[in-house]
This record gives sequence, C-alpha cells and structure tokens, in this order.
Amino acid sequence: MQFGNTRRKRGRDPMKILTNENGQLRTSIYHKLTTEPDILPYTSDHPHHIHRNIPYEALLRAARICSNVDDFNSERIRIDMSLLLNKYPPNFISKHFNRFFRLNNAMPVLNQLDENVYHHLYHTLLHQPTRHEKKLNTMIQNPIEKPSVLQPKIWNNDLMYPRYLFNTNLTSNFPKQFYKWWKTYYAFPASPLQTIKVTIVTNTNRTLESYSIKKKPPRDILTKMERV
Repeated sequence: MQFGNTRRKRGRDPMKILTNENGQLRTSIYHKLTTEPDILPYTSDHPHHIHRNIPYEALLRAARICSNVDDFNSERIRIDMSLLLNKYPPNFISKHFNRFFRLNNAMPVLNQLDENVYHHLYHTLLHQPTRHEKKLNTMIQNPIEKPSVLQPKIWNNDLMYPRYLFNTNLTSNFPKQFYKWWKTYYAFPASPLQTIKVTIVTNTNRTLESYSIKKKPPRDILTKMERV
C-alpha cells in the first residue's frame, strides 16, 4: 500500500510506503524512477550554513519515515549520491553525516547498522514535534481568542539583527569582520552597547526562478475569470 505524504511541497516530496510484515507495519520512502536528485548545488550563491543543514535535514527526514534500519541505510546512500552529484565535497558530506549521528547518539547505526540503536533513534525522532507542529499546536490551543497573527511581538532592546546581501565572492568573511568591528568601536568595555546581542542575518540574491516564474493567482480570481 502506498500513502501520499500529506506534507508535500511543490509535489517533489517522496511518498511513504506502508507494508504489513506479519502484523508489523513497516514504513519506507518511495521515489519515482524519473525523480532527479534536486538538491541545492554546493556552488550556489548561498550562505554556508544552508549547505550545512541540507545533509542533516535529509537524514532527519529519512529517520522519521524509515522504520527499518536497512531502508534507512538505503536512503542514506541515496542522499550521499545526490549530494555528490550536486558537487558537495566528500569530506563535507562525511563531516555532517557524522554530526547527525553524533548529536542523536546513534553512531553505531552509521558504523554497524545497529538495529536496536536505530529503533530508539526512529521512535525518538518520530515523536519529536517539528517547528511547524509546535507552532500549529500553539494555534490550536486557542485559535479564536488568541490567533498567532494578532499576538503582539515583544520588543527586546538587547537584541539586534542587522541584514546584509550575501555574495560568495565579496561577503563570505563579512560576519567575522563585522563582529570584530562591532566589538572594537561600539561594544568595547564599559560601553552601554556591550550588553546588546548582535546576530547577522543574510539576504540571498534572487534566483533565476524568482525572475522567470510567477506564482499562480488565487483560486477565487481564477474562478471569477472563468465565469466571465
């Protein structure tokens, strides 16, 4: 039996496969034969933390779906190959694969395909709410009286989020230079700005897709056009 993933984005998310093995449900990931390894290329003009998160999030999704360690290992190999095809360095992939297993206390799964350790990893991550689920649960508690959109945001004078346009060739070292400049000229000892926490936020350049592809109009507008 195949059940579609209810969290589809742009129709490219894999489908879940449920199989009954002697009364035990086994879940795995199904990929269409025509599916291409569509991952953000390593050479793209994006901040490096985005590239670092891709291997981790891919393994996290696989561990939340695959209930069997062999299925998870097959998916891990597929992720590895997809990253290589998108020019991710092998050392980079190994480093962040190890980071996933190390942070989740599951190194035996990577080294030995330990079924017991993976069983614990699978159930831990499966019942761990995502950021979207946490936000949704907060809205469900009292969606009428306190919708999240109308809740006032608390202004914290001790936080500052300056933004800058990221460019691989020009601004890759800008955060380090900015923090050094900030501490030297503004947050020096005895300065009133010393207690302010500064976090640099990057803005990425527009992609070719954003220039050439327009979003589909809302359904009500299309319906009105058909009636006319």
